[in-house]
Amino acid sequence: MPSQLAPATLEGWFALHQMFSMDWASVREAGLAFAADAEALFAGLAAPAGEGWSEPVRLVGAGGADWMFVHFRPSLEALAEVQRVVATSPAARWLTLTFEYLSVTEAGLYHATADAAKEFEPGSEDFKRRIEEVSAAEAASAHVRSRLYPQVPEGMRYVSFYPMSKRRALDQNWYALDVRERSRLMRDHGMTGRRYAGKVFQVITGSIGLDDWEWGVTLFARDPLDFKRLVTEMRFDEASAVYGEFGRFFTGIRFAPSDWGTLLGGG
Repeated sequence: MPSQLAPATLEGWFALHQMFSMDWASVREAGLAFAADAEALFAGLAAPAGEGWSEPVRLVGAGGADWMFVHFRPSLEALAEVQRVVATSPAARWLTLTFEYLSVTEAGLYHATADAAKEFEPGSEDFKRRIEEVSAAEAASAHVRSRLYPQVPEGMRYVSFYPMSKRRALDQNWYALDVRERSRLMRDHGMTGRRYAGKVFQVITGSIGLDDWEWGVTLFARDPLDFKRLVTEMRFDEASAVYGEFGRFFTGIRFAPSDWGTLLGGG
């Protein structure tokens, strides 16, 4: 079995995370004009049921970024239209894009791939058939569907997003590991996350071939300290301690689009 065997994956909605800074001086001079423009923008971004969603987040820290717009859509074309609507909206005159990240929701089938490779020659018709069977079963499960087509978790006001990759150093190359070893490491890593079930809702999005990093991680929680607790524990997992590389973290607070005026001091 070749050690470099890539794990099968399931994909769902495309995702775009956009970070904006705002011209606060101009917004103050214009009163609540921006609030009205922003509320109209998100009313226009409302997606039909089952076709994704868009939501604003008030960032804290973030190196000068003020807002994060999170978008999920069923196709790249639909996401491109979202990007166009935001860029050409009246609200855009008050905003400067500082960072954005493109990815797609993903469920990695490490264990299933390793098991199939034990039984069949990788790349053979039998191997492909087994992967197709497992993929279909996984795609039908409620748990996997919640990862591929995530719904906004009720009561979880706080959001943290960061990109990450797996290390490819000479003596720490994730992609040179046997698929069975990668499966073990990811299983152990996942067990840490399961201890936070009900406290943190995690959305993993794949971005290999789509953006600069390899994955995006979006976390939702009721208590922002659970981000710190979870990520700290995961840093001690071998998958992260030896092979993890992390980008910038963006953390903030979700709010309803109708609350723009309140956030800007309009009552």
